[in-house]
Amino acid sequence: MESPSQPASNSQATPPPVDPRTLSVGQRVAILVKALDGAKRTNEALARCSNGDQMVEVLLDASSKLGLGLSRAELIRTPPIRDWVWWKNKEAVLTIGDAKPRYQQDGDQGRARADGESPRRKFLGLF
Repeated sequence: MESPSQPASNSQATPPPVDPRTLSVGQRVAILVKALDGAKRTNEALARCSNGDQMVEVLLDASSKLGLGLSRAELIRTPPIRDWVWWKNKEAVLTIGDAKPRYQQDGDQGRARADGESPRRKFLGLF
């Protein structure tokens, strides 16, 4: 018979919760990225950002709400967030066609342009 001060051998003790701030930066960023999956309001806020600095502000807020303690510098230099910020701040090196999203291009076919500009010439019948 077991004594009351000793736990039963077949019961498992739950480990104490880990403070996320003690984890490495990469692990904390991974937690943040995983938390963003399905976070509708945060994703909408990120989509409304016009540049990388605004994205970092949204991510810093999300990090603080999760208790991750990530700094601006840690977010900016750690992938994948580093890459997201880089892409948000860049313009395309080369744009084929006009710089409109595809769904906006389709609606203009066959209509005269409002600004009086002549339509683009086709290149080898492709563009």
